[in-house]
Amino acid sequence: MRRLRRFLIGLLPVLLAFGIAADLWRPAVIDRLEAMVYDAHIRLHVSTETDHRIVIIDIDEDSLAEVGRWPWSRHHMAQLVNTLFEQHDIVVMGMDVVFAEPDESSGLRQLEQLAAGDLRDNAPFLEHLETLRSELDFDGRFAQALANRPVILGYYFTSDRTGLRAGTLPAPVIDPAQTGDRPFRATQWNGYGSNIERLASAAPRAGFFNPIVDADGVVRSLPLLAEFEGRYYESLALAMFRHIMGEPAVRPGYAPGAAHNGPERLQSIVLQDGERSMHIPVDDRLAALIEFRGRGGPLGGTYPYFSAADVLQGLLPPGMLDGTVVLLGTTAPGLLDLRATPVSEVYPGVETHANMLASLLDGRVPVRPDYARGFEIVQVLAVGLLLAAALVWLNALWGGVATGVAAIGLIALNAWLFSAHLLALPVVSAVLMVLSMLVLHALYGYLVETRSKRHLADLFGSYVPPELVEEMVKEPERYSMQAQNRVLSVMFTDMRGFTAVSEKLAPEDLQRLLNRLFTRLTHVIREHGGTIDKFMGDCIMAFWGAPTDTPDHARKAVVAALAMSKVIDSINAEHATEGLPPIGMGVGINTGPMMVGDMGSDLRRSYTVIGDAVNLGSRLEGLSTTYGVDVVVSATTRQQAGNDWVWLELDRVKVKGKDVSVTIYTPLPTPEVPPTAPDWLASWTLFLQYYRSQAWNPALAQLDACQVSTGMTTLCALYRSRIQMWQDNPPGADWDGSHRLDSK
Repeated sequence: MRRLRRFLIGLLPVLLAFGIAADLWRPAVIDRLEAMVYDAHIRLHVSTETDHRIVIIDIDEDSLAEVGRWPWSRHHMAQLVNTLFEQHDIVVMGMDVVFAEPDESSGLRQLEQLAAGDLRDNAPFLEHLETLRSELDFDGRFAQALANRPVILGYYFTSDRTGLRAGTLPAPVIDPAQTGDRPFRATQWNGYGSNIERLASAAPRAGFFNPIVDADGVVRSLPLLAEFEGRYYESLALAMFRHIMGEPAVRPGYAPGAAHNGPERLQSIVLQDGERSMHIPVDDRLAALIEFRGRGGPLGGTYPYFSAADVLQGLLPPGMLDGTVVLLGTTAPGLLDLRATPVSEVYPGVETHANMLASLLDGRVPVRPDYARGFEIVQVLAVGLLLAAALVWLNALWGGVATGVAAIGLIALNAWLFSAHLLALPVVSAVLMVLSMLVLHALYGYLVETRSKRHLADLFGSYVPPELVEEMVKEPERYSMQAQNRVLSVMFTDMRGFTAVSEKLAPEDLQRLLNRLFTRLTHVIREHGGTIDKFMGDCIMAFWGAPTDTPDHARKAVVAALAMSKVIDSINAEHATEGLPPIGMGVGINTGPMMVGDMGSDLRRSYTVIGDAVNLGSRLEGLSTTYGVDVVVSATTRQQAGNDWVWLELDRVKVKGKDVSVTIYTPLPTPEVPPTAPDWLASWTLFLQYYRSQAWNPALAQLDACQVSTGMTTLCALYRSRIQMWQDNPPGADWDGSHRLDSK
C-alpha cells in the first residue's frame, strides 16, 4: 500500500507534463525555457571559422562619415553596384535595404520645373538640361546599374490596422492557382514597403527581409515564405539561394496524411528543378530556424566585412571578391538594423540573412519537426512512468541519483539530436517533470517516512549516546554505524572506596548517590566532547574522536579527566557534611588505533570501541591505585595531548600478553605544581635513570630526596619495594627497566 501510494503521487508530475506535451495547457514559461535551451545549443556550436563564400558590404559608421547620412544619393549606389560587378566577378548581390522613395537630391526636378516655367523659352538652358538629364537622373543611373545583373532587392511586409502599401512588389513564387484547394498556413501580412517601380522594373527579383521576433524580443528564425492576399513571396535569403541554384521552382511540401478541410501545415518548402528536388524544413509559420555561426559583426569572424566606403573609393584590389555572394547591409546603430539573438544582444540584421543563406547552401537548416509534439508525449510518458515505478523502491539517496541520471540523460539526448541532426526537439516539460518527481519523492520521505525514522532514532537512543543520535538526525549521510578503524582516545574510570560508602546506605539511597555521581561525571565528559560508551558497575567507559571527528581528542580526554577529579573533590566535601566516607577515582587514558562502530547481537547493540588500544586503556585505569595517582595515560596520549601540563613519567610497563613496554605518565596541572617542581622532576628523572641502569644504591638515595620534596609516598614506596626485590633477585643484563603486569 505504501509503494502504491508513492507511485500514485509520482504520477502527478507525469500527468501535468503530459498535459503540456499534448498542448492541453501550456504555460508561456515552457516555450520561453525551450527557447533558452535552443539558445544554449546555438552558443555551444558557434563556429570560429570564416565563411569566405558570403561577403557583407557594410554601411558602417565610417561609410556614413565619408559619404553622408543614409539614404545615400542613388548615384553612389550605382557606383557601388558597378564597382562590385565590374571590378569583382561576384555571383549575386542581395540588398538588406529598401529604396522606397525617388531620389531628388540631384536637383533635376527643380531644373525641370524651371524648364516648364520661367525658362521654358531659354533655348540654351533647355539644351544644356537635356545634356545633363542622364547624369542628374540618379534613379535612372541606379536602375541602369541594376539592369540585367543578378541583384536581389530587399523589401518588407507590415501588419497593422492601416495596411499601408508603398512601392512595387515582385512576382510571387506561389500563387493561388498553384495551391488549388489545398491552401496552407503561413505568416500573413496586410501591407508592405517596397522599392520604387523604376528600380523594381530594372531588378525584378526581390526578397523580403522580415525576421520573426519571439515573445522575449529575440530573433531565432526567418520566414522563407510570406503570404500577402493569398499569394506567397520569398525571403531575401531564399531568393539569393534560388538564383545560385539555377532558379528552381517553389512548391509546397505538405505533411503526409494532411487533411484537406482547411489551411494545412507544410512540412517543407520544395525547390523543384526538373527531376531534382530539395526539401527545406519549415515550421507552421513557413519559417526556418537560424543556425547562428558566430558572435556577429565585423569582429565576429564568421563572414568577411568590407566597408561600403572602401568599395566606393576603390580601396579593394580588383578581383578580391570574385566568386562570392554579396549582401549589402548596415551595422551602424543609427540605422536600427541591430537585433537581439541567442549569441549577441546586438547582432547585425544583415548577418541573420547571411546565416540562413549559408545554412541553405550547406543543407544544414535546424528544424522543429512536425512530429515534435508526438516525440514530447512519448518522452514524457516513457521516462515518467519508468521513473515513477523505480522511485517506490529507492531511498532518498538512490532516488536522487535516479532522477539526476534521468534529467542528465534527457538533456544529453536533446543535445545529441541537435548536434548530430539539427533537430530542435522539446525537452523542458520532461526535465521539469523529472525534477518535480524528485521534489515529491523528497517531500514524501520527509513528511511521511521521517516520522518512522524519528521513532527509530528514539529507540536507538537508548542503546547509543544521545549525542550520536542527534548528529545522525542532522546529517545522516555523514555518519555511519559501520565499523571502521580510527585513531581515538579511550577513557576508563573506577571509583575507589565506593564499597565503604555502599555499606552505610540503603539500596535506594545508594542508587540516588550513584545516579548523582554518574550524572555529574557524564556532564563533564560531554562538555569536553566525549562519547559515553557504557556504565559498568561503578566504572565509566568513554571515548573521544567518534562519531564526530575531533583532532585534539587526546587533549580533551585529559582535560575531562582532570575536571572529573575536581568533581570528586566537590562530592567528597558534600559527603563530609553527611558523615559519609570519601571516595576516590582512578582514570586510565590511552590513544591509538581501535575499531569503532555498531556492535552486538540482533537483540542488543551498542556503539562502542574495541581493540588492543582499548584493552590498554582499561589496564591503565587499574594502575592508578598502584602508582598512587588519579590519572594514568599512555605515551601516545601524552604526546598528542600537548604541553598544557607538567608530565610525570611513572614507569614502563608490559601488559599481560605483550612483550613491548609502554611508558606511562600522569599529568600535573600547572597551578598545582609546587615551586620546587623543576628540581624535583630533575631528581625524579635522574632516579629513573639509576633505576633502569640497575644502580640500586644511587637510585635509593635519589628516591629518598624525591619523597622528601614531593610527598609521593605511594609511588616512592612502590619503587623502594621493587629495588629491594631486584637487589635480592637481579633482573638480568637485558632488563629495560619495565615492569610486567601479571593480571588484566
